[in-house]
Amino acid sequence: MRAPDYGRAFALWRDHAPQWRAYIHHDFVKGLRHGTLPQEHFLHYLRQDYVFLIHFSRAWALAAVKAGNLSEMRAASSTVHALVHHEMPLHLDICARAGIDAAALEATIEAPANLAYTRYVLEAGYSGSFLDLMAALAPCVLGYGEIGARLAGSGGPYADWIETYGGADYQGLCCDVGALIDDALDCRLGAQWHSLPAAARLAQRFATATALEVGFWDMGLAGP
Repeated sequence: MRAPDYGRAFALWRDHAPQWRAYIHHDFVKGLRHGTLPQEHFLHYLRQDYVFLIHFSRAWALAAVKAGNLSEMRAASSTVHALVHHEMPLHLDICARAGIDAAALEATIEAPANLAYTRYVLEAGYSGSFLDLMAALAPCVLGYGEIGARLAGSGGPYADWIETYGGADYQGLCCDVGALIDDALDCRLGAQWHSLPAAARLAQRFATATALEVGFWDMGLAGP
């Protein structure tokens, strides 16, 4: 399957992230596709990911603060809404069916891999520019979109998770985020931004966040 088209920046950053393939084709992802991932490992991942999404939503809220215009603010706030009102309820529903309620989810103690990733993204926003934050946020949003597209229709015990990220709503969100990043780059750096020194810094932000995604899958695969 060809990589989905989430914009020019995604295609460039994806191709220059050394661990992108390890992220997209991780054994955790294969376990989701084939239904062979032990449920306790999946639930461990979901609990950590729920806490991750709280911080990730804060990072997107920070993007609204860092935005340069109303269009960027709208896009960032729409993403916060999608995370809080669509993605996180998926985690709540799946965990509730396994006997884990909302209070237990929010009381989850963050694993080191979770702390490393969430704080890296937030730090990118606190100390960097809107573009730095977008580069750090992109691997999660767009990577899950690519994984969802690749796994769509797999069925099995993890079909709800797969169809959330492979479905039209999430795929549309990925296209919107990709367009937001492309427009932000063009607006701030010009159409030839990829030839500027800043391009290497942004690509490295993306690559580092990708490596942290691999670490997150490693954590999930290892289990509780």
